[in-house]
Amino acid sequence: MAGSSSITRRALTLAVGIAIASHIAVSAPASAEPSIPVQPALPFPHFPLPPELDPGFYEPPADVVASKAPGELIAARQVTLANLSLIPANVDAWQLSFRSNNTRGEAIPSVATVIKPRGNGTGPRNLLSFQPAEDSLGHYCTASYALQQGSIPGLITGQQVLAAQFLEIQAAVAQGWAVVVPDHQGPDSAYAAGPLAGRITLDGIRAAENFDLLGLAGRDTQVAMLGYSGGAIATGHAAELHESYAPELNIVGAAEGGIPADITAMLNLANNNAASGLIMGGMIGVSREYPELAALMNAKLDPLGKALVAAKNPLCVAYQAALLPFGNLKGMFETPGDPLDDPIAKSVLDKIKMGKSVPQFPMYMYQANPDWIVPVGPVNTLVDTYCQDPNAKVQYTRDHFSEHLTLEIAAVPSAMLWIRDRFAGVPVAAGCTTTDVGSMALDERTWPVWQSVVGDLVAGLFGKPIGS
Repeated sequence: MAGSSSITRRALTLAVGIAIASHIAVSAPASAEPSIPVQPALPFPHFPLPPELDPGFYEPPADVVASKAPGELIAARQVTLANLSLIPANVDAWQLSFRSNNTRGEAIPSVATVIKPRGNGTGPRNLLSFQPAEDSLGHYCTASYALQQGSIPGLITGQQVLAAQFLEIQAAVAQGWAVVVPDHQGPDSAYAAGPLAGRITLDGIRAAENFDLLGLAGRDTQVAMLGYSGGAIATGHAAELHESYAPELNIVGAAEGGIPADITAMLNLANNNAASGLIMGGMIGVSREYPELAALMNAKLDPLGKALVAAKNPLCVAYQAALLPFGNLKGMFETPGDPLDDPIAKSVLDKIKMGKSVPQFPMYMYQANPDWIVPVGPVNTLVDTYCQDPNAKVQYTRDHFSEHLTLEIAAVPSAMLWIRDRFAGVPVAAGCTTTDVGSMALDERTWPVWQSVVGDLVAGLFGKPIGS
């Protein structure tokens, strides 16, 4: 869950810090005609409607959604993506509307953005599912809206995080990978509801593979997943749900960092902490997927707590995180003892805790030891839980110089290098390794490519086709 401080600086720093392992772009053969009609992109200047004002695409009729299989396409339209909502990225991109399921098995509409590099390679195209740290409570804060040219800039809406992470997405596209970016919080913006996010992520991969114009090899497509902080919620739960929910997907690995493995521990850490506003937003988001928690909050929150819920309900990450820093979250509940000990709260928090199953593909996990938002202890426990399985394949790195916000910048190069190796078929031995480092930015393997990757990104800002 990304914090609100230094976000603008973070966006600029990411342009320098992003590193990818290779400049060899691969592409798929020319694709067939799409299986569903695709609306063309509207010409600039065009100002796309936020999801709240675009129900025709984001809220298809319930009977239409229910008639589809998970991941089956409902609608598609071409869009223009842009840096800072203004400078177009030279890629091909579409929005896909598809069916997913909530945690009760009910059909829900979902949306993802898919991006194809502009290159003419000869090999099969790989697919990266990139889960952003949306960490917001308004539907207009989603990636599908915020990444479009002409959308309201993040400096106004409070969704600066996606502007920064779009640099990472473009760096992945520059490698010749197709990318799918799901709106993994779902139609109710259920921020931090991990099992829901995992399902939407997996169905977003299915939808991308079902979309002919992306040029993928269907279910034979090699897929990797990547997410940090709020994006790691979706990535981690998708990894755990893969075998039970979407076993046909050919996922070759997942990389995640700043891992919210245990929301209870995050709530305890955030109480009277600078991150309390951000974590209270997570409480609200989870209550949207678990009505029993919403009922508990409505019954037990004091007037201040209820006022804050109402104030935070429509906000993107920067504003909702800035509302109530250093707040006494537990003190707003009119209950004897610790409100997290309430049976309903304990039950819901257990449902969204990671560690329910062991991913059957390699995992690259990384965490800042002094993280002040996501405590390291539960991540250590999660790794130990996975590694009780003799077939687990986990590479875990603890960074001792970074904190939550800086680790993403430091770790992106290594995560991308690891994903490149998975796509290349580099074998991973069974078992687990834990490595403690000063800073992941000091990984010498990433140094030779920093300059060239920054060059690609800058060239892309000036119109060079990304992935060519």
